[in-house]
Amino acid sequence: MNGLITLASFVFALGLLIAFHELGHYMVARLCNVKVLRFSLGFGKQLYARRAGKDQTEWAIAAFPLGGYVKMLDEREGEVAAHELPRAFNRQSVAKRFAIVIAGPVANFLLAILLYWVIFVAGVPGMKPYIAAPVPGSPAALAGLVNGDLIRTLDGEAIASWQDLRWTLLDRGVKRGIVAVDVESPQGTVASRTLDLSKLQIAEIDASFVDGVGLSPYRPMLKAKIGMVVPGGVADKAGLKAGDEIVAVDGKAPAGWEGFVEIVRTSPGKRLDVSLSRNGAPVSATLTPQATGDGARTVGKIGAQVDDKDADRLRITVKYPPVAALVKAAQKTWETSIFSLKMLGKMLTGEVSWRNLSGPITIADYAGQSAQLGWLPYLTFLALISISLGVLNLLPVPLLDGGHLMYYVVEIIKGSPVSEQAMEVGSRIGFALLLGLMAFAFYNDINRLLTS
Repeated sequence: MNGLITLASFVFALGLLIAFHELGHYMVARLCNVKVLRFSLGFGKQLYARRAGKDQTEWAIAAFPLGGYVKMLDEREGEVAAHELPRAFNRQSVAKRFAIVIAGPVANFLLAILLYWVIFVAGVPGMKPYIAAPVPGSPAALAGLVNGDLIRTLDGEAIASWQDLRWTLLDRGVKRGIVAVDVESPQGTVASRTLDLSKLQIAEIDASFVDGVGLSPYRPMLKAKIGMVVPGGVADKAGLKAGDEIVAVDGKAPAGWEGFVEIVRTSPGKRLDVSLSRNGAPVSATLTPQATGDGARTVGKIGAQVDDKDADRLRITVKYPPVAALVKAAQKTWETSIFSLKMLGKMLTGEVSWRNLSGPITIADYAGQSAQLGWLPYLTFLALISISLGVLNLLPVPLLDGGHLMYYVVEIIKGSPVSEQAMEVGSRIGFALLLGLMAFAFYNDINRLLTS
């Protein structure tokens, strides 16, 4: 069942993002009165094709789903009737060709803004940025942050949730600078702290980066009591139910829910004998935590959540009015795009590991995980991938939209089009670069599967 959800969510994501990208090209081409011959989702053998519209454009779905294209009337690709020459792509001004090509990535950015707008209007559930005691010797500890502190701002930017905190720290971490932090102590006093990120090793920026800063969410001591069991998970198959209280694991009482979680996380694939209390009656169960990748580590998970009604004060739902949400969505899209470019730049200079590059297997896995978490996480996933697709296509690499835009900039500067020979050489170089990039991404995917 999980496999079907992963496949369906991945195929839907690909179809939506590619369709929006190509519709951007198509719509602007139509506005510029350029004739569109074919609109294809996917490459290779056609699985479906239908002609429609005044120009009898062929709308097609092809077998290889990782991409798509809009084929326009062009003298370089075949003979064009004399009466249709004004509608040929190659006969258009540089400005029109530039607009048609850049419209694809722009459409992906607009889709991301739309998705984020829906997310911010609906409200993003999260945890307030209360912190636990920082790791001794970490940047957070050296800054004087203590257990129970509430992060209010970073560099003057309001921090409403742990999602905000993680994102802002990642952005500042890439810059490796000094961050001004305003915190509210458990006693209610407000103070300013200085967080030094200049000595952080960012070669491995991943989900554990915030841990490297020495920060983790504050959690009150909770009873080892189960509040929810994930259907089909390890706990569900072992017979655990909501309301069960963990009395002992392998004969030892856990230190609250955190202690139980730590036992599970450090026991991937290991059998655990668990003693429970269910409505006052003793119950026994056997669990074998599922081994799951978490950054560079492998941890155990059983598919159960704590009964944390006492922690309600730590929860928050961040939402915005429609107009403010639109501004926030545009800002989020811009910041994520710039962050992606910074990461690519640091990969090229060797400051960040290329192991952070993901391919279709990892993306499909994230699609399935986010879809199972709910529609808001899935929309967030779609927005992130849409931005990545837009940024990738703007890179000045031949065969990508950015490569064509690069040719048009050269044409504007020199006053004449780039020669066919230069474009052919560029296409070969671009193909080799993209092939190498895809091969490396696939390698990372396979490596993640093997190590997790």
